[in-house]
Order: sequence, then C-alpha cells, then structure tokens
Amino acid sequence: MAERETLLVSACLLGVRCRYDGGEEYLPEVARLMERYDLVAVCPEALGGMPAPRTPAEIRGARVVSIDGEDRTEKFRLGAERALELARKFGARKALLKSRSPSCGSGRVYDGTFSGNLAPGKGVAAALLEEEGIEVFSEHGIAVLP
Repeated sequence: MAERETLLVSACLLGVRCRYDGGEEYLPEVARLMERYDLVAVCPEALGGMPAPRTPAEIRGARVVSIDGEDRTEKFRLGAERALELARKFGARKALLKSRSPSCGSGRVYDGTFSGNLAPGKGVAAALLEEEGIEVFSEHGIAVLP
C-alpha cells in the first residue's frame, strides 16, 4: 500500500474550539479528508500561546493588532514558526487553512479596521508556509485538493 500524503489542517475546521471566540468551524468534508490524507491539526494562534477565547485581531500593515490595540505580531509569528515545524516534522507539502484568518487566511484577510471588510493578503502562518514551499488552500478549495 502506498504511503499517504500528509495534510496540515486548521484545527478549528476539525472541530477544535480554538478560534478567537472560543468556537470552531467544523466541516464534515474536512474530516472526510482522512480517507485520503494523514491529517495534522494545527492552530497557529494556540501554538503562539494565545488562549481561546481572546479578543479578535487583524493584520494592520506589517503588524497583527487586537481590537483593543494589543500588538500580537510576535505571538502570531511564533505560532506560524511552530506550524511550519510541524509541517516539516510530518512531511506536509499541503495545508488546508481557515479563510480570512490573520494566521491562516490566504488570498483575502480582514483589513485591520475591525469593520468586516476584506482586503487582499495572507495570514502570518499561511504566508510563511507558502514561502517554505507548502501549497496553501482554504476550506473553499477542498474540491481542488488532489
């Protein structure tokens, strides 16, 4: 039997309550990926030492700032680095990450005004993983996963 490919997955998409609001974003179609991949659940924000729940944060320029003005950039970077370490440890070459997140978003993220507006951009972890050659998909791209 051929070895299965490893897929890094945002833990919230698998039902882990690690989102900023203490919730999750469980999607059954993500869990069904276990039929084809070895899944490694990650939450870069939790890996960076942030609790759930926590005040929301958005990317503002080169920083990640919470709605109450706290600069969380270093925690987001640490979480991204730890997610990358896990990808390397398990040999993941693809990642399925939560859209719009300041950690995991790819393509579009919230614009830093806490108004619900989206802007072109990538979350801290998504950007680092892509820089390291890992292909990043959002939950909206499940259908294109081989």
